[in-house]
Order: sequence, then structure tokens, then C-alpha cells
Amino acid sequence: MSSSSPAVATPALAGEEGRLAPALPPRRPAGGGWRRIAIAAGFLAPALVFLGAFVVYPIVYTLIRSMFDRSGDGFVGFENYARMFTNESTFTAIRNNVIWVIVAPALCTVLGLIFAVLADKVRWGTAFKLIVFMPMAISMLAAGVIFRSLFQENPELGAVNAGIVAVQNAFGGGAANYEGARPRPEGSLVEEGGSIAGGATVAPGGTQDFPLVGVRAGDVPEDAVQAAEADEVADGIAGTVYLDNIRGGGGTPGEIEDGKFGLPGMTVHAVDGSGNVVGSGTTQADGSYQITGLPDGDYTVALPATNFVAGGQGVSWLSSAFITSVIILSYVWIWAGFAMIMIASGLSAVDRSLQEAARTDGANEWKVFTKITAPLLAPVLVVVLVTLIINVLKIFDLVYVIPPGASKPAANVIAVEMWTVSFGGGSDQGLGSALAILLLVLVLPAMIINVRRLRQEKQS
Repeated sequence: MSSSSPAVATPALAGEEGRLAPALPPRRPAGGGWRRIAIAAGFLAPALVFLGAFVVYPIVYTLIRSMFDRSGDGFVGFENYARMFTNESTFTAIRNNVIWVIVAPALCTVLGLIFAVLADKVRWGTAFKLIVFMPMAISMLAAGVIFRSLFQENPELGAVNAGIVAVQNAFGGGAANYEGARPRPEGSLVEEGGSIAGGATVAPGGTQDFPLVGVRAGDVPEDAVQAAEADEVADGIAGTVYLDNIRGGGGTPGEIEDGKFGLPGMTVHAVDGSGNVVGSGTTQADGSYQITGLPDGDYTVALPATNFVAGGQGVSWLSSAFITSVIILSYVWIWAGFAMIMIASGLSAVDRSLQEAARTDGANEWKVFTKITAPLLAPVLVVVLVTLIINVLKIFDLVYVIPPGASKPAANVIAVEMWTVSFGGGSDQGLGSALAILLLVLVLPAMIINVRRLRQEKQS
């Protein structure tokens, strides 16, 4: 008796050649796609509202505001942008921002790389990292106050110049000084902040004398001779710095006469209307000086405070010549720790077997570092560098705090210029908005590079 095999239900229809056809995907319930979209929109809505209110709207409003005049009522088109690129202070700000972008991020990244590699090789690496990273815990404002105090021109106040003066005095390099020198109260000279300046501006071809009193006889150098009138120069300013009294009494105050000695070795500065030192000279044995090569204009002639301190003279770190370097140094002091921590985290993920293999093949530490360690850290170095570039383009706090009033124009950057013309006395929010758009345009390329780098890392 034969029995027939039971029929087996197949999950899919057979193909022409006996192959099974692929199973159809399960059907989704109607309306499921819209439900998922609604749920996603509900979660994204707060973030979209936040971005629209605090990012998109301010950018659009700033762009529109940059097309209007100071009052905000008159449409001026691109006039504010034209003014921005024809303004001397804006050119100074752009130039300083270029210096910042080139120097500060590269210096922070290089120091961070060196610190990270060194900390990886010493036993007390954790303590070293803590010390280097500690300035990150200090606010920009506090760091600015610290560096302004450190680099004060007066050696009795600034630690840096105190060290320089101590070295100068130790090796006999102290320059002539006239501690206690002062102008006569009834004269035209002005004493402020330890320096002595002429009461009126002087044009090239003019003269500015400095009759001083209060100099002890022992402070007058042995090479000092009878004070004499300085020869005028057509492209500069001349004058005489002299001791305005005669031993034994007599004489007319403010007049160069027989018996009055010149004060040699004094530094004399010519300062323009922006507070920048544009020329300097040194007094000769008879007290005469010349400052040549000055363009047309009116200048204030001053004797800096370093002429009147005991011992050697320090450096005018906070002057217009060095102020940007001091501010960049303070930035590096703060952010080198950030670069070190970021690079150290990347270094911990490096395959150490490659380094050991190179050492086994006879490579020295420098070749291991340059040929293996640094290339493997390239992605991290790029992220650190671009992040710091974005940061320095927006630098404001340190530039606003560290420079004294006379040096602020020389240290100007775009962010400070934007604040100054908008809220710091300029009251021109049209021009300030144009500067804000310029800053946004400069920051965008670095931000795009950073975003693309992060996407590439996620895909890899």
C-alpha cells in the first residue's frame, strides 16, 4: 500500500530553474513614515528653534544692518564695507589678525606636540601635564592682568624688566639714569606715569628742549659737558636735555646758559597722535639729540620712564613695537596646554609597535618622531591647528586688557575694532556690523575644514 507524501508549503515561489525567489519584505503599516517624520521633527524642533533664534537670525540681521548708516534709517548699500577697507585702524586690525593666525596657532601646536611627546617619556608626566594645562583654568581677563603686570616698563613693578635690569647691573651694563629728575612746576613740560613730555606737539623742523631739575650731582655722568643748542633738522625734531640749575645758584630757568650741563645717555621718543613711537634718539654729552626721518605731522616728544629708574633700563614691552608679541605670548601660555592634552590623547592611540620596529631597525629618536610619530598624529594636529585658528580670529579679551591706552591702536584686532566702533564710543553699528560680517567670512573656511575633517573621521 503506497502512501503519498504530504504537501509542504513553500515560503516562496520557485523560479524557472528551481531557485527560490526572494521573500518579499513585510508590508509597513499605512502612515508609519509620517509618524516617524513627526517624531523626528518633535525632537529636532527645540534645536532648530534655538539655532534659528541665536545663529541664523543674528547673522541675517547683522548682514541687513551693515547696509544701513550709523542711525540705522538710511540705506547705504556697501558703503560701510568701502569705509571698512579704507580705514587705517581696520587695516591695522586685519594685519594683526594675519599675524595672529600665522604665529599663535602654529606656536601652540608645536609646543603642545613637544610637551605631549616629552610628557610621554618621563615618569612625572602627569604632574608636568597638570602644570602646563593649569593656565586653561584662568580666565582670559585674569591672564591679561597677570601679563600686563609682568611686562610693566618700570622694573620696580614688572618682573620681566626687573630680571633684565638685575642682569644688566650684575654685568655692569646699566645705562645712565637720572632718578628723581623732574621738570620745573612752572614750566611747560608734562610729567605723567613716570615719563616727561613736551606740553605741545612739534612738527618736523622744530625743537623741543627739556630743562630738568632734581638730579643729584652724583648722578650726572662724568662725560657730561656744557649744554648746547641742538642743530635743527628739516626731516626731524631736535632739542637739548639739560640740568636747569647752576652750581652755586643763579641763572634763568628754562634757558641754556653757561654752567648748565647736558644730560647724556637719555632716550627721547617721538610719539604720533595714535600713541605709536615713530622715532627715537639719544642725547649726546652736551645733552643735544636729533630724531630724523619723520614724515609730516605733529608729534609729542617724550622722555620715557626708563630714563628715571635706578640701575639699568628694561625694555618697553607694552609699547607699540612689542605689544602684539606680548599678547600672543600670553595666549600661547594659556592654550599650549589645550594643544598638549589633545595631542597626548591622540598619542595614546598610536600603535607603539611601529615605533619599536623602527628603533629595532636602528632609527634614532628624532627619525622615529619625524617619520612615524608626527605623521600618525597628523589628523589630531590638523584638528588642533584649525580649532586654534578659529579661536584667534575671534580674540578679544587679551587684546582689550593687556595694552595700555597709548598702545591699544597698535594692538588692534578685528573683534576689538568691531566692539569699539559699535559700542566703545563709535556708536556706528552699521560699520560694526560690516566688521562682524568680515569676521564671519574669515572664520567660515576654518569651520568648514573642521566639519569636513570630523565627517571623514566618522566615515573611516
